[in-house]
Amino acid sequence: MAGTKALLTLENFINGKFVPCNSYLDSYDPSTGEVYCRVPNSGKEEIEAAVEAARAAFPGWSARSPQERSQVLHRLADLLEQSLEELAQAESRDQGKTITLARTMDIPRSVQNFRFFASSMLHHTSECTHMDHLGCLHYTVRAPVGIAGLISPWNLPLYLLTWKVAPAIATGNTVIAKPSELTSVTAWMMCKLLEKAGVPPGVVNIVFGTGPRVGEALVSHPEVPLISFTGSQPTAERITQLSAPHCKKLSLELGGKNPAIIFEDANLEECIPTTVRSSFANQGEICLCTSRIFVQKSIYSEFLEKFVQATRMWKVGVPSDPSASMGALISKAHLEKVRSYIKRARSEGAQILCGEGVDTLSLPPRNRAGYFMLPTVIADIKDESCCMKEEIFGPVTCVVPFESEEEVIQRANSVKYGLAATVWSNNVGRIHRVAKKLQSGLVWTNCWLIRELNLPFGGMKSSGVGREGAKDSYEFFTEVKTITIKH
Repeated sequence: MAGTKALLTLENFINGKFVPCNSYLDSYDPSTGEVYCRVPNSGKEEIEAAVEAARAAFPGWSARSPQERSQVLHRLADLLEQSLEELAQAESRDQGKTITLARTMDIPRSVQNFRFFASSMLHHTSECTHMDHLGCLHYTVRAPVGIAGLISPWNLPLYLLTWKVAPAIATGNTVIAKPSELTSVTAWMMCKLLEKAGVPPGVVNIVFGTGPRVGEALVSHPEVPLISFTGSQPTAERITQLSAPHCKKLSLELGGKNPAIIFEDANLEECIPTTVRSSFANQGEICLCTSRIFVQKSIYSEFLEKFVQATRMWKVGVPSDPSASMGALISKAHLEKVRSYIKRARSEGAQILCGEGVDTLSLPPRNRAGYFMLPTVIADIKDESCCMKEEIFGPVTCVVPFESEEEVIQRANSVKYGLAATVWSNNVGRIHRVAKKLQSGLVWTNCWLIRELNLPFGGMKSSGVGREGAKDSYEFFTEVKTITIKH
C-alpha cells in the first residue's frame, strides 16, 4: 500500500519493552479523516504476557516503601512536563481536540495526577482501637490488591489514563492498561518515559486494541482482581457480567446527562460564557458537559438570545489553530451518531437555533473530510425526547424554561444519569437546598469544572459505581485487613 511506510506504528509495552503485534488497526486523524497511525490489535495472548510480567513485578514493587514509590511518580511527572508540548501536539492530532485545550488542560492535568498521588499516598493513616477489658488491641493495615486492570476512554486520553495509573502504582499495585484504540498515541509516548523515571519492568504494561478482543481478555482474566473503567454504560454492563464470576473490585465512571439550572437572579455575564464552555468544551466530549439547560421563565428569552449569540462566537477550526475554541469529533461514526440526534429533534418539532443544518461551517480544503460540526442549540423540546434523556456526547445542548424550584429539581432528576450538575443563583439558601436535592455526584454552583482532587469524583444511578479521589482511590486500590493482638 502506497504511503504505509510513513504511518506511525505503535507497539504494546510489556515487561519494560516495546513488543510488536501480528495484527494492526487503522487510526484516523479526526481533522482530515485520513489514516495516520497503526495501533496493535491485541488479544488474549498479549494480555497473558502482560499478566505474567505484572505478576512477576508485583512482589518487588509492593515491597518498596511509599516514599520510594512516591519519588518514582514525581520523576515521571517531571518527564511528562518536560515533554508537554510534544504530548499536547500528539493529543490534539490523535483526538481532534484543540491544541490550546491539550496544552492547558489535558497534559498539565496528566502531570498533576502523578504529582498529586505521589504526595497524597504518603498521608493516609490506619485505624487502631483498644479493648482493655479483654486485653486486646485492634489495628488495620492496607495492602495493594495485586494486578490492576485499567481501561480508559478516548475523550481525555492521557488525562484519564494517568488518573488511574498514578494511584494504582502509588499504592503498590502493578498495572495492565488498555487505552482506547481510537486514541493510543500519548499512552505509547508515556511508555518511553517509564524506565527513565525508575518504573521497574512489568509494573506498568500497556496493551492496545479493541474492547471485544483485548478488553474482554483483561476483564475476564482470573489473575486481575480489580478493574477501573471510564466509558459508556453498555460497556460497563459487559464488564460487570465478565468480572462477576471472579468477584472483582470494580470502579465504573460512566456517562452523564448533566443539567444546568439557571435561576432568574443568576449573573448572566458569568453564566453565559461558562455555560457555553460547559456545553461545548472538547466538542462536548466530556462526561461532565452540560446538555440540558433549564432557565427560569422570566429570563428565558433574554438568556436564549444571549446564549445563541455567544455560541455562534465559539470558533470551530483545525485543532492546530490556536484561536479555535473547538476541534473535530473523534470519528466518522460518532459524528453521524451526534447528527442523528439533531435530525430526531427536528422531526419532533424542536427548533434548532444555531449550528448543525442552520449555520455554515467554513474549513480549509484539506479538512473538509474531517469530523467537524458546529455547536448546536436546541429549543422547544420536550423532556421526554431522546435528546433530553440520552447522552449525546457531542456539541449539542437543549435549552428549556421552568417556573419553580420544586419543578426544576424533579425535571433535572428525571433521567437515568446522575454525574454532574450546575446551579446558577445569587441566593445562598437556594443553592444549598437545590444542590442537596439533585441526584448528582458533583454539583457546581456559579462555576463549572473546578476540581478538588482530594474529594470524591463519580456519579449516582447509571453514571457509575464507586468514587475516585485521594481517599477513595486509596481505598479502591488497596485491601484493608483488621489485626487483633491479645496481650
